[in-house]
Formats: sequence, structure tokens, C-alpha cells
Amino acid sequence: MGYQLRKKSYVTGILIACNVITFLYLEIAGSSQDVRFMAESGAVFAPAVIYEKEYYRLLTAIFMHFGIDHIINNMIVLFALGDNLERALGHVKYLILYLACGVGSNLVSLLMGGPDSMVVSAGASGAIFGVVGGLLTAVLKNKGKLEDLNIRQLAFMVALSLYLGFTESGVDNVAHVAGLLLGILFGLILYRKPKRDVDRRENYYEGF
Repeated sequence: MGYQLRKKSYVTGILIACNVITFLYLEIAGSSQDVRFMAESGAVFAPAVIYEKEYYRLLTAIFMHFGIDHIINNMIVLFALGDNLERALGHVKYLILYLACGVGSNLVSLLMGGPDSMVVSAGASGAIFGVVGGLLTAVLKNKGKLEDLNIRQLAFMVALSLYLGFTESGVDNVAHVAGLLLGILFGLILYRKPKRDVDRRENYYEGF
């Protein structure tokens, strides 16, 4: 008689906590729905990044959200999918993918918008789309299934998320697509399918 022991995925919990704490701070200090306040607090604003060389905004914006609905929607997806990818990649590689996709998607969106764009953007969506892209890679490398996820579920989620983004106003679709593609790329680089015998020893205990 045996049972599967899943690895702990604490990085996802830490990321969610960082997002929630940042959101609460922004609400206490001002308002997360105040565009000017968000720009002053570290959201992506092209003139500040390019002319003032405030490159840190590409990172800080990942943890900032415009309003309660924005953060709830993103954190639900991260909670549902993040632990799967964290177990597949390991804690360090997962964190690298998450942050790289978040910063990278913000950078691509910034460059596409131009240096004089007056758009203020923030949110974990680019990083989360990166997680989805990484999962797509891992699922495909595992013949269409990884734990309780399969390729159809992920493909449907990607299609629905992109559709909703393109049909709603105020959504940074460039960052979403960039995050997804970067996630696939980093997934190809970072993910290694475990060998069967190693995987069996790590994930199963034999009991009486």
C-alpha cells in the first residue's frame, strides 16, 4: 500500500501574502484606484522608467493592483495554479520564472507603448500568465497531464483569459501575451521531467 506525498509549495503562499500586504498598504496610504497615487507608489509609468531611469518599477508593479476585484481575480488564479508549477520546478526556479515573466512582460508592454505613453500599469497578470505558460510546457513534456491538470484545461483557461482581456477595456493585453510566451520559454529552459525511478522514490512511501 502506498500513497503520494506532494512537495510543499510555500513560495506561492509568500507571493500571495506579498501581494495582499502591498494592496492593504496602498489602501491605507491612499487608494489603489487612484492612478496618480499608484504612479507615485511604483507602478509602471513609461516616462519615469525611461527618462528618470526608475527601473525598479518593472518589479514593484508586479505586486500592485488596481482595486479589490483586480487582486482577487489574480490571486485566485495564482493560488489555483502556482503550487502545481512550484512543485514541478522547485522553489528557486519557480520564483525565478515568476519574477522574470512579471518584469519581462512589463518591459515588453513598456516598449510597445513607447517612452511617452501616459498609461499607468500594475498587476501580477504578466507573472501569472508566465506561470500558465510554464505549466503548459511541463504538461506537454508529461504527455498532456501533470498532477490534476491536463492540456485541455490549461488551453481553455488561456483562451478564456485572453478573450476576456481583449474584450474588456483597461487591460494590458500585451503584458498578458508577453507573460505567456516568456513562461513557455522559461519553462523550456528550467523544467526537467523527473526520471520515473527517481520520481517514484521521492513521491511514494511504502506502508503497511
